[in-house]
Amino acid sequence: MPREVGVTWFGHAAFKITSINGKVILIDPWITDNPQCPIKVEDLDGVDLILVTHDHSDHVGSTKEIVEKKGGTVIANVETAMKLGDQGIPEKNILYEGYGLNIGGSVEIDGIRITMVEATHSTASGVPCGYVVRLEDGTTIYHAGDTGIFYGMELIGKMYPLDLALIPIGSTFTMDPYQAAWSLKLLNPKKAIPMHYKTFPIIEQTPDKFLELAREMAPKVEVIVLRPGEEYLV
Repeated sequence: MPREVGVTWFGHAAFKITSINGKVILIDPWITDNPQCPIKVEDLDGVDLILVTHDHSDHVGSTKEIVEKKGGTVIANVETAMKLGDQGIPEKNILYEGYGLNIGGSVEIDGIRITMVEATHSTASGVPCGYVVRLEDGTTIYHAGDTGIFYGMELIGKMYPLDLALIPIGSTFTMDPYQAAWSLKLLNPKKAIPMHYKTFPIIEQTPDKFLELAREMAPKVEVIVLRPGEEYLV
């Protein structure tokens, strides 16, 4: 059983969070066919929760395969949850028997509180979202999902003081490095990990510009750059 909270990046927007009690949370688990991901679904241990931010294929990713092979409860926006059910994920493996959550909704499972918050993006079903995850020991992690910058980030940071923010920086489909650095000023997390870059040729290939701007604009925020497959202990 881990003694610290672990956050592992699998490339793109895919993360694994392991709580102090050994609960495993996956967010946007694009494992299979993710060019950055160094593991296979079979390499995962047991999975407790799977959080999906929106229905684009690089974010739904391997959700169905993971449920089939490893189990877990899926949380997604209502319409996306129903879409996943239509695609073959059993209702018993989707929160509230297939209904999921909507923006502003929270659920507590085994001492872990999940809150769905807004994001500014596109999606074919429902609305895009981010998540605030408060673990059993109080550690609070924000996954922004795919998003542009929006002023509500300041409110998220004030309502849920953040130990760690997982922030897209790649531009084209999400915030660019300048917006991402600005978002740190709004969110005011203790630490941040950049994501959603290098996966495709048309997005940013390195975190260098984001690091430069973050040091200038949000110097109190510690930025951690992970390699795909690397774990960080919060």
